[in-house]
Amino acid sequence: MIQPLNPTILPEATGNYTHGTVVTGATRTVFVSGQVPWADEDGKIPPDFESQCRLTWRNVLAVLAEAGMSVKNLAKVTIYLSDRQYRETNGRIRQEVLGDHTPALTIIITGIYAEEWLLEIEAIAVD
Repeated sequence: MIQPLNPTILPEATGNYTHGTVVTGATRTVFVSGQVPWADEDGKIPPDFESQCRLTWRNVLAVLAEAGMSVKNLAKVTIYLSDRQYRETNGRIRQEVLGDHTPALTIIITGIYAEEWLLEIEAIAVD
């Protein structure tokens, strides 16, 4: 139902994404609002990027699970990073979370709503 699109005239997509996705036969679409690193078991926002990234993905997965979906249902992911310095850690954790699934992906370096948040992730999932 979710098929990757990787035109041969474009450079190879690496790092758990595809240049585009085609969705066929979907019966439901879930739009995951921007999830942020709010909050850990103690109700706090972790100070380091790796912990915030894992927590944010946990929140995305919680929304998907509530809809009876998983990372395999992701067709599009947008990640907002507060600084370029987080690119490599973000990529490593994203690969851990997504495994061999490759949704369409956009990463934007920008200011985030709250200064203590180092990233935000939104997504579109289908089944």
